[in-house]
Amino acid sequence: MTASATSDDRTLLVTFSGRDRPGLTSRIFTTLARYRIHVLDIEQVTARGHLLLSVVLGDVPDDDGLMQAVHIVADELGLDVEVTVGQGDLSEPAERAHVTVLGSPLRPEAVRLLARRIADAGGNIDRIMRLASYPVTSIELEVSGVDPETLKADLTAEALAWGVDVAVQPSGLIRRAKRLIVMDVDSTLVQGEVVEMLAARAGVLDQVAKVTEAAMRGELDFAESLRARVRLLAGLPESAIDEVRDEVRLTPGARTLVRTLKRLGYRCGIVSGGFSQVTDALAEQLDLDFAAANTLEVVDGQLTGELVGDILDRPGKAAALRRFAAQAEVPLSQTVAVGDGANDLDMIGTAGLGVAFNAKPVVRDAADTAVNVPYLDAVLYLLGISRADVEAADADDGYITPAPPVPHA
Repeated sequence: MTASATSDDRTLLVTFSGRDRPGLTSRIFTTLARYRIHVLDIEQVTARGHLLLSVVLGDVPDDDGLMQAVHIVADELGLDVEVTVGQGDLSEPAERAHVTVLGSPLRPEAVRLLARRIADAGGNIDRIMRLASYPVTSIELEVSGVDPETLKADLTAEALAWGVDVAVQPSGLIRRAKRLIVMDVDSTLVQGEVVEMLAARAGVLDQVAKVTEAAMRGELDFAESLRARVRLLAGLPESAIDEVRDEVRLTPGARTLVRTLKRLGYRCGIVSGGFSQVTDALAEQLDLDFAAANTLEVVDGQLTGELVGDILDRPGKAAALRRFAAQAEVPLSQTVAVGDGANDLDMIGTAGLGVAFNAKPVVRDAADTAVNVPYLDAVLYLLGISRADVEAADADDGYITPAPPVPHA
């Protein structure tokens, strides 16, 4: 006899609940071990000291001896128990999806609307687990019985209105097989726009900022907009680049994101419509594997207002992603791209998982998922990596984990 259930097999679903303490699971299975039965499925969850243990048993005897034994051990342990007799095929549904939810904070109303949409689409929530409780709350739902693409369309369109970010990905090995991440730099890996920081020193910030905003919304051709902004920097001393390089601040969570993914064997890269004079230093600082950007022309210690070589524009970013993937011998299906502007659209569309990070609406609409919290390491939760795992790895390596912030009122 095998340990799988057919449609004619009698099964028991036994669910224990109560105050958790060491030894409960061992005692329960000591009782079950007296019977020649099969364990077909088992799940155990503890939350705030409360245990929920569910076991599906097959090859169950027709008499009531097993049920009586289950109730006796539950009484001895001070647990509640529920026993349900059933029959049926226990095979996994063909269509399964992982739904990752980010909230800051996560409100009950958002969870209610999310669950209702899943049910309306014909899906069932099989499991919910917490990935993070601070600085954002993230939960992951395993959903069965609905096409992931259909579910994605139903959920992501309204996520912002619910005050949450939602990512829907097909379950399976491909979700856990990502091996290369490529990030935009300005307003993604770092805070702010480098060209605007230079423009402030040249006294042309207002003019440059207007062009930048229009380009990021997709209203202007990026290459021409970049040339127009760079021309306004003509005559700026080269020392201004050094000053800006020293003032650039990483986005919160950037170091954690890169450090964690490199632990997992990821290759990490950046692709920027900004300038190599800044991005090369970032790549060295974060020990990145790849970097591509534009280069400002400098003659006699001053910016000429021109660029050296071809412009790295929207198609160029996608080409850089493909080049990095080929060099790393990683298929595009196993890549992640993160960006915020219209010039990131081709790169986001080329990657296996495209993430819009605090992005313009046109980018959010095109990406596989959007993150609208100011922490770049929230991307880890989309990959199924919990904050507890990150902090444990950091502790092993001697990193100090900051204290959690004060909860929302």
